[in-house]
Amino acid sequence: MIEGCIAVLNNYGFGPYGLCGFYDFGLSHKNKKWKKNENAFKPNGGNGWQLERETNSTTSFLAKCILHHISSLPFISLSSTSPFYGFQTSPFLTETIQTNFSFISTSQQPTANRCPPPPPTATMLKHTNLVVKILIALILGCDFGRNKISSTGNFAASTTDLPHHATIALLTERLKLDGDLRIDNLHHAAKDFGNRYSLLPAAVLYPKSVSDISSLVNYVFQMGPTSRLTIAARGHGHSLEGQAQAHQGVVVNMESLGKSQEMRFHIEGESRPFVDVSAGAQTRDGPEIMDGLSSSNGRWTLSNAGISGQAFRHGPQINNVHQLEVVTGTGQVVTCTEEMNSDLFYGVLGGLGQFGIITRAHISLEPAPKMVKWIRVLYVDFAAFTEDQEQLISSNSSFDYVEGFVLINRTGLLNNWRSSFNCKDPVQASRFFSEGKTLFCLEIAKYFTEGDAETTDQKIEGLLSKLNYNESTLFISEVSYVEFLDRVHVSELKLQEKGLWDVPHPWLNLLVPKSKIHKFATQVFGNILTDTSNGPILIYPVDKSRWNTKTSMVTPKEDVFYLVAFLSSAMPSSTGKDSLEHILSQNKRILDVCETANLETKQYLPHYSAQEEWKKHFGSQWEAFVRRKFTYDPLAILTPGQRIFQKATGFL
Repeated sequence: MIEGCIAVLNNYGFGPYGLCGFYDFGLSHKNKKWKKNENAFKPNGGNGWQLERETNSTTSFLAKCILHHISSLPFISLSSTSPFYGFQTSPFLTETIQTNFSFISTSQQPTANRCPPPPPTATMLKHTNLVVKILIALILGCDFGRNKISSTGNFAASTTDLPHHATIALLTERLKLDGDLRIDNLHHAAKDFGNRYSLLPAAVLYPKSVSDISSLVNYVFQMGPTSRLTIAARGHGHSLEGQAQAHQGVVVNMESLGKSQEMRFHIEGESRPFVDVSAGAQTRDGPEIMDGLSSSNGRWTLSNAGISGQAFRHGPQINNVHQLEVVTGTGQVVTCTEEMNSDLFYGVLGGLGQFGIITRAHISLEPAPKMVKWIRVLYVDFAAFTEDQEQLISSNSSFDYVEGFVLINRTGLLNNWRSSFNCKDPVQASRFFSEGKTLFCLEIAKYFTEGDAETTDQKIEGLLSKLNYNESTLFISEVSYVEFLDRVHVSELKLQEKGLWDVPHPWLNLLVPKSKIHKFATQVFGNILTDTSNGPILIYPVDKSRWNTKTSMVTPKEDVFYLVAFLSSAMPSSTGKDSLEHILSQNKRILDVCETANLETKQYLPHYSAQEEWKKHFGSQWEAFVRRKFTYDPLAILTPGQRIFQKATGFL
């Protein structure tokens, strides 16, 4: 219905600026009763109705926009470029508009010989705030390229009319910050771990307080939808597809906030010990182990989920959060918990940065062990491998950490392990050959204190006796708990030394239902993938029956599903199997298999290029996801790099 819109909304007193001329839709308001204005509407060649009133050019123009195709469509329709496209099919919106906008329902469309009947006051103004929000959404949904609706009215000057560089200059001048807003040395903010996208921002904010972030977001929000500015929060640059970038927008360097805010440990007298930590911090930034406590997952990745080999016991990281401080897309600073502002609390957890910027979090702590028995064993049979993994995660007295990975056509595999592990049977291990085989490694760990080493060894022996691995491939290492947690970082440093870290990382992370994992393995391992020389392939099950499922994270319907992570690295100058083009082609083939075989997989750390794909990804959660975006970031300012919603901008 709406295919054009207003150039400068704040000049209409609309949205966050108030609402003027609301009843000027061919109606006038006298003595609190609705009265039809007979001169307001005139038929427009059978293609709709136009308003021909001159008393208020701004509201007349608004009315023209909204009534442009009222007779040609049975109901309101948002354009495909709208940040809220697809929401028009929502029962929530349908019911709301039918309640609050009964005068434009199908049964009350104007005909060539009569005007639309006036809405009763009680109906029209039943939920004023909701009406305003819906109108904002409709205006944001305009397609500015189809019909070039214009007005002869003179619009007041606004800072949003200025060229982009002038807008940034005004930001720098007007914002009163504890930190810095810089417009030079921006290239680092256009890079991430994925190393495939490079979108240069117009400025980078280095906040030293939460109010710095709040002030920035609120200022951009007050500029209205005619401003092109968007905002992305960047932690340590671990994104894969440019999710933390904002082309010609403002990137918020969350590391700066993390360095200016101390971690605060709450232990004494607490029934649930926790750490109060600022966004941008990592577990390595502060004392990982303090008074014998550590975070349950060792990872703080709250906008995604935070899945690790301990998730089968503790759930993902987002299930181990007590409280959040969030800056919403309007600049409001909100403290939220499961009981207080719970909709925002659950929304931002796993919400891909769409509803707010998390600035602080209370994260659960648990007693930290001193030592770890770190074990690897190999399987040739995939069925035995998955059966053992599923048995381990279902037991409360099993290992403390359960992961696995796939190894295809690896040469000298066991010899490579000898540098970090002790082989249980060196003679038998020397006779085991990995070349030309598809093998499955079970990686497990048992935590203990130094005085319990002997008892722990007995427990491990009993647990291993129930597993069906190849006995000649048992490798065990004893390390400190800190060393175990930091093992990935050590590998990162080694790759950096060799110049193999700053390369493209076209990772693909999938969640595969338990009932589909064997079909997936048959189609992919040894078929699409004929070797694993480009990087590890993780595979392990988790059980979400112990999780809190109210968050925004999307998982398969089955309680037990597998994380399968293809962690590939591409060589920039290569044209062979380790080239970016080849790996991306492999990823596409894997996704095509999931689609054609109806494996019901979901992407973890998802990335899609079209909103229809996002709608499919979220499934039944899409409506709630859009509603939350509508509520907490109505102008689609935040995290544009996810490419879920596009900020609507007016035409000038």
